[in-house]
Amino acid sequence: MGWIALADHDQWDFSANGLNARHGASALVDTRPGMLLTRGSIVIETRLPTIKKPQPLFSYNRPGNWPLYLSLQAIPGGGLTLILDQGGEVMHQSINHSEAGRMDILRITYSWNSIERWGRLSLERSDQEKVILVSTNAPKPLLVSDIEALVQPSADRFMAPEVIYLAVSTDIEPVGPMPSLAPKTLVATPFGYQEVGKLRRGDLVQTAGGKSVPVLQTLTRTVPARGHFSPVLLRAPFFGLVQDIIVAPSQRLVISGSEVEYLFGRESVLVPAFHLLGGTSARPATRGLVTTYTQLLLPEHEALDTAGTVAESLYIGRLRRKKDQLGASLLADFDRSKLPDHGPSVFPVLKLFDALVLAEQRAA
Repeated sequence: MGWIALADHDQWDFSANGLNARHGASALVDTRPGMLLTRGSIVIETRLPTIKKPQPLFSYNRPGNWPLYLSLQAIPGGGLTLILDQGGEVMHQSINHSEAGRMDILRITYSWNSIERWGRLSLERSDQEKVILVSTNAPKPLLVSDIEALVQPSADRFMAPEVIYLAVSTDIEPVGPMPSLAPKTLVATPFGYQEVGKLRRGDLVQTAGGKSVPVLQTLTRTVPARGHFSPVLLRAPFFGLVQDIIVAPSQRLVISGSEVEYLFGRESVLVPAFHLLGGTSARPATRGLVTTYTQLLLPEHEALDTAGTVAESLYIGRLRRKKDQLGASLLADFDRSKLPDHGPSVFPVLKLFDALVLAEQRAA
């Protein structure tokens, strides 16, 4: 199962075999007229408009014998509303993004399982550390033909300029902490560098401080190569890299040194990769429709030697204490009692301007 549809303002694509399917792969959905998708997820990533009245971000309106109306609207005061009208049966669900704190980019995921009669609307910050979940009852399946129409430009569809992309998956897509290293990224171990995607539970990795720690889980996920999942190329030799690496925009580097102490009065700071874009040390990587990331869950929140630079391991915070969020995450199937409890980072996360200043200092 996987991603079958993707659209931004430059292109759209629908594939019944999956957006990353190899030649000859079996179809994920049946495209014959009237066929249904009984479970799946619609993901919309969007910037927030400044508004004084309700504004549609995305809408699709198909008339007919069994009409469909789908709309995501921004509401003044910090609200988002999802409206789904299928043949006169209306689901109207609101979620308040102000609960997640001030932010610029949101990712909204609507997942449904019409056979098991449950659904979920989730909202995430662009930094993926806060998630709001709202349950929906007895969702109906969607026509596969409507899924294709959602991404195809037409008079029935509206996508606001603030929307970055829309994607559709045949899976119930997880939300929360996500992998952020390309699978071939080299990570230090006591036996030399190894590709992060080949490491397994129980393998040892070496931290930047020289400790050897066991891998609790290796997590991998394929996501749309758009928005806050769009791959970033970090260029060697900046930040100590011995070779170029590809990371997700959310991957944070642990930066230390005299410039850090002089500029910020701290021994080390965290720099998200997307803050480095626009400088000499990072640029957008070549991308397809989807991309795959991997990360390591370790007993503690660690700084890893990653191809010569220092990158943080997967940070899950207090996720194991939040039953609903854990159940919606990539770690839902793991024993909660055996998951680590990651306390707040001791290093501050740099804002965009500070990160660019530091990057240029390093490049000089």
